[in-house]
Amino acid sequence: MIKSIEIRDARFALEKGAGSDAIHRDPTYSYAVTNLIDDSGLVGTGFAFTLGEGNDLVCKAAGFYAQQLKGMDIETLMSDFGAVFNRLSNEQQFRWLGPHKGIVHLALASVTNACFDLWAKKRGVPLWKLLIDLSPEQIVNTLDLSYLEDVMTREQALSLLDLEGKQHRSSIIEQGYPGYDTSVGWFNYDDEKVRLNCRKAIAEGFTAMKLKVGSADPQRDIRRAHIVREEAGDNSKVMLDANQQWTLPQALSICKELQSMNPYWIEEPTHPDDVLAHKILADAIAPVKLALGEHVPNRIIFKNYLQTGSAGFIQVDAVRVGGVSEFITISLLSKQFGIPVVPHVGDMGQLHQHLVLFNHIAMGHEALFLEHIPHLKNKFVHPVNIVNGVYRTPMEPGSSCDLL
Repeated sequence: MIKSIEIRDARFALEKGAGSDAIHRDPTYSYAVTNLIDDSGLVGTGFAFTLGEGNDLVCKAAGFYAQQLKGMDIETLMSDFGAVFNRLSNEQQFRWLGPHKGIVHLALASVTNACFDLWAKKRGVPLWKLLIDLSPEQIVNTLDLSYLEDVMTREQALSLLDLEGKQHRSSIIEQGYPGYDTSVGWFNYDDEKVRLNCRKAIAEGFTAMKLKVGSADPQRDIRRAHIVREEAGDNSKVMLDANQQWTLPQALSICKELQSMNPYWIEEPTHPDDVLAHKILADAIAPVKLALGEHVPNRIIFKNYLQTGSAGFIQVDAVRVGGVSEFITISLLSKQFGIPVVPHVGDMGQLHQHLVLFNHIAMGHEALFLEHIPHLKNKFVHPVNIVNGVYRTPMEPGSSCDLL
């Protein structure tokens, strides 16, 4: 039984230039943390990710949600968590502030993630194992599929959980999940640091890396993109990330120029709510694909991106949408539309290393790679373990989200 709750406003300064992009020049990586403590002393930890100011507001909203779970047994709660998620996400006191986006939805992510962590700890297994051992019915019972019925019914969701291939795909537990280095080219880094970081990433075993673009001078982006391609070589994947900086006319112009260095994807080129702009751009720069999702807050907008064929890669983030439950829902949607899921990792990969294993083993999503950001590694009790560019599978009970 959930006996008490604790809410923590955790903020971490970064080294100079780290974490910078075209929009966020001096971020403070921050977590709105929810701890759910049960009567046996187990602590379920979940969080949502912000970049500093406003983290306290997310904490306040998380406290409101978490209070409603006091006195509940975790197994009973998770047996029908989809209904609980639906009720909380449509809470009349908060719905005007969303719905299903912004501060209140980030708060729900924090609480939802704490529930999944406590559930796994109660069963004494890592989250990935908890999830892959659940039946399709048990998984779907944790999901809220409302507003998706036009593209994915409950029956379709059940059918997408591919039990036949689970045993074969489980070999990835031993192999580990490939990572990519997203720290080679933060926006504030000079050209020489970008070049040296590329060499370092290659030496560490990474075969994919990402550069931040979106400069006032497009020629800076083009120059730096070619530096990364030159260092990485033709056999490595190089992704470009504009963090929503461009208008559509700007994106059409610069993306066509960037095609010459053969990007694997171009990420978040324009405003995250402008689905049709992404559709126009995607058609204009094909076969180069767009990746998006870091700032897409809920399953309904992801549905629209998938319906229009705007996204070549879905970057849903479980500390941005409504937590693990909505992450799985969006992964199922993406599977329905045949689009790969490569999460953004506001959690520094701690939680998502579990979720991508579930995506691959239980759903059959291709194991492409998972973003790696090392900035807060020393803040976690069980930090991710990357060896030769590969995430080694976590074996401790829970979701790896306990903070020091």
